[in-house]
Amino acid sequence: MPEGDIVVRVARRLDAALAGQRLTRAELRWPDLGGTDLTGAVVVGHGTYGKHLLTRLEDGRTLHTHLRMEGRWRLIRTADISSGRNRADRSPYVRAILGTDRWTALGFDLGMMDLLATEAESRILGHLGPDVLAASLDADAAAARILAQETRPIAEALLDQTVLAGLGTIYTAETLWAHRIWPWAPSSSVGELAPELVLTARRLMQRSADARTPTATGDERRTSNVHDRERRPCPRCGTPVRRAMAGPAPRERQIFFCPACQSPG
Repeated sequence: MPEGDIVVRVARRLDAALAGQRLTRAELRWPDLGGTDLTGAVVVGHGTYGKHLLTRLEDGRTLHTHLRMEGRWRLIRTADISSGRNRADRSPYVRAILGTDRWTALGFDLGMMDLLATEAESRILGHLGPDVLAASLDADAAAARILAQETRPIAEALLDQTVLAGLGTIYTAETLWAHRIWPWAPSSSVGELAPELVLTARRLMQRSADARTPTATGDERRTSNVHDRERRPCPRCGTPVRRAMAGPAPRERQIFFCPACQSPG
């Protein structure tokens, strides 16, 4: 599942194409939104919260979408669709079409979609923890939420979007490796280090969000220290990286770690 950094890059890419523009075509291929017509609405811009994307309209409405595991947004020149040179808009996997005179954004395999008043966004976001990439992030307050998880394994707590929004398996693993923390240590055991964990995750994700990306999906190759490097040497000590599961079934997620640098002792 794309993490918060990817969603930020998607938002920026869509903003470059749609912000300030009037929609000349708008289709929501979603069970309870199929009859909704957004044609004529002006796109104010795109916001993000954790892994959630918010397309805000000048008429006071917000289109909320979530990529989940398979979702992606693709930009196509409207002229190519109109001329028939590109008919990706006919794909059965397209869930949203937001088109302007110049660009058409196609949302493929989106996992969530809601249309609501912009002032009511908290209705779908209010249960989430602080957004790790928000400009207003209070690291100490976010750290307190982590410590409040007490005996819950730290990796599981960081993956919980109601504790801290935006992290997934990549930045959970990379953050814990950076601080030499065993992923299954009790959350309360990180103590005074908790704010630093939050700031490290933020720094790593911000660096990725600000990296140049050629597409709206931000799916270019990444580099990492432990994530997806099972059996390869830890760049710090040379010990082969391992992979194990964190979280309760059936929602467990894989976590990569160095058994030497991040030993439970």
